[in-house]
Amino acid sequence: MYSINKLNTIAVIILALSQIVPIASQPGFNSYVCQDTFGNYTRNSIFKKNLDNLISTITSDTKIDYGFYNLSFGKNLDIVNGIGLCNIDISADDCHKCLSQAASALVLGCPNQKDAIGWYETCMFRYSNRYIFRKLEFGPWFHFQDDSRFRDKGKFNQTAATLLAKLQNKAASGDSSRKYAAGKANITSSYAIYAFAQCTPDLEYSDCYYCLDQAIYFALTQLFGQTNRVFYTSCKIRMEDYHFYNATYLNSLETLKPLDRPSRSPSSVPTSLPPSSVKRKKGTKNKKFKFLIIVVVSLVVTCLLLLVALFGCYYLWRKKGRKSVIAGAGDDMIRNPESLKMDFNTIKSATGNFNDANKLGRGGFGVVYKGVFPTGQTLAIKRLTKHSGHGAEEFNNEAVLVARLRHKNLVRFVGYCYEGDERLLIYELLPNKSLDCFLFDVIKRAKLDWQTRYKIIEGIARGLLYLHEESQLLVVHRDLKAGNILLDSEMNPKISDFGMARLFGVDQTHEDTRKICGTFGYMPPEYVQHGHFSIKSDVYGFGVLLLEIISGLRVTSYYNEGTGEGLLSFAWRNWLEGTPLRIVDSTMSSTVTTTQVLRCINIGLLCVQENTNHRPIMSLVVLLLNNHDIAPPVPSRPAFLLHHDSTESDHSLNVPTLNEVTLSELDPR
Repeated sequence: MYSINKLNTIAVIILALSQIVPIASQPGFNSYVCQDTFGNYTRNSIFKKNLDNLISTITSDTKIDYGFYNLSFGKNLDIVNGIGLCNIDISADDCHKCLSQAASALVLGCPNQKDAIGWYETCMFRYSNRYIFRKLEFGPWFHFQDDSRFRDKGKFNQTAATLLAKLQNKAASGDSSRKYAAGKANITSSYAIYAFAQCTPDLEYSDCYYCLDQAIYFALTQLFGQTNRVFYTSCKIRMEDYHFYNATYLNSLETLKPLDRPSRSPSSVPTSLPPSSVKRKKGTKNKKFKFLIIVVVSLVVTCLLLLVALFGCYYLWRKKGRKSVIAGAGDDMIRNPESLKMDFNTIKSATGNFNDANKLGRGGFGVVYKGVFPTGQTLAIKRLTKHSGHGAEEFNNEAVLVARLRHKNLVRFVGYCYEGDERLLIYELLPNKSLDCFLFDVIKRAKLDWQTRYKIIEGIARGLLYLHEESQLLVVHRDLKAGNILLDSEMNPKISDFGMARLFGVDQTHEDTRKICGTFGYMPPEYVQHGHFSIKSDVYGFGVLLLEIISGLRVTSYYNEGTGEGLLSFAWRNWLEGTPLRIVDSTMSSTVTTTQVLRCINIGLLCVQENTNHRPIMSLVVLLLNNHDIAPPVPSRPAFLLHHDSTESDHSLNVPTLNEVTLSELDPR
């Protein structure tokens, strides 16, 4: 056993290291940090007595069964504030044992410091003479990492990012007694990763979310492609390639009604422990209660089985009749609320009989008009091309799909009209039209300073994040470009034109098609060559668009005669040569924030990487855009699709002859 002197030496070493680097821990061992910057105490002091009372109370409290303790003993300079937090998947007995071991080790390791924290595999214990409750704190902290057995680190990281983003929100949404989440994600059929996220439950949602945000950043960028643990003072995450948590117990907690029990408010020395929040019934009342539970559970199970049977019948009926519903005409095709349907004559009058003077632009499947309605409201009306199979498909996509999407960075769907051969979609009208009207106009582009462009980049990223991860639907847009980014009066971006969008199932990761739809330059190689598309197709388009916004150059028309390069190869060469700022649009040079521009170029190149597994998901993109303390990963070679002979009107691509190629025009919508 270590002597006190040796333990003191260890504490000093750990304290010194904690000011430089995080402390690494091996599985099954505890790590601790002593901080003497908050004062020391002596063995017979009042502080020591308060500390002993705190430890005794926390480690023996059987009234709390959710693994979180926060107490105060004493006052003024002798006050001791303490927090104990256990993993939510262990029993109350195991929690007490872990906290007891952690507290004992902490007192031995930090024999006279008034501020200390220690972590075990399944619990954390800390005490301090300063106020530590309901506060977001990152340090002291430590991490531990190990190479995973799965060697495709890019794919490992992408899967981990998706899983951790879901756990982050779920944990932050917990109540005041539990803030945790655990889950599993399959990388392949034979390889999976398991993850756990937890905050101290006294944190607000925003603080817990942000704490986990930082932990995830560190795990994904600094511990790239590795199983790891990142333990901060206020939160922690853990990723392994084996099942390390008690899923059965966690699932049982999911079925319980949230306790919403406030953690015990820190106070002076308590005279007695608070009563348990749940009192057991006795005698006949208890029997009646159990009988009632059995009856209720039986009824619920019966109802669920009936609902499953009805849903199965409905699913089979829908699957059988899906083609006829999509191809059919009339109001049966529209699954929007009836209130969204608009009268054709009203629309015709609002547009001046679709007068060319009211034409706003032409899209891939129709013309967009401005319409002024009797109410004084001005809207945008997309009139789809008559007798067009593509127009019918686009109408179905937008009228049925987009009406269910709501986000500040998506154009707002107002209504529809289906009458005879006429198919019309009505949207909010944005006064500044589309991004390409500014970005590629020699005069108007001067209005796009860097702050405005950065706001547009962030808005587009958040809109895509909503489509891919945050909405109830998983939507792949498939035609992201400057012409489909509309701008409101304050130059806030809104993604538009969902005619080629596709809805993915819950567990669906990709889809293949023989009909290639999109715009040259924005389509990734796996889509053009093989008809393979996924959310990574949108990520590629976002990367191209991001580089266009920075450079002011159109990907489909830029060609450097001196080097024979397109936009992506131009950006990549300058990145390799250490001169990335050469691609920046000179019209905004006086407003540029260099660190932001360099970060955005890095992110853009990450998004257009040739290997789809290496492209980030949009949750990671948004995180990288909003946190400049974490360096983005180093990008690999982009996919070079366009050559110097590619133009806006060029319709030739090297694709299989079986594929049908549909191009989206470049005119503003």
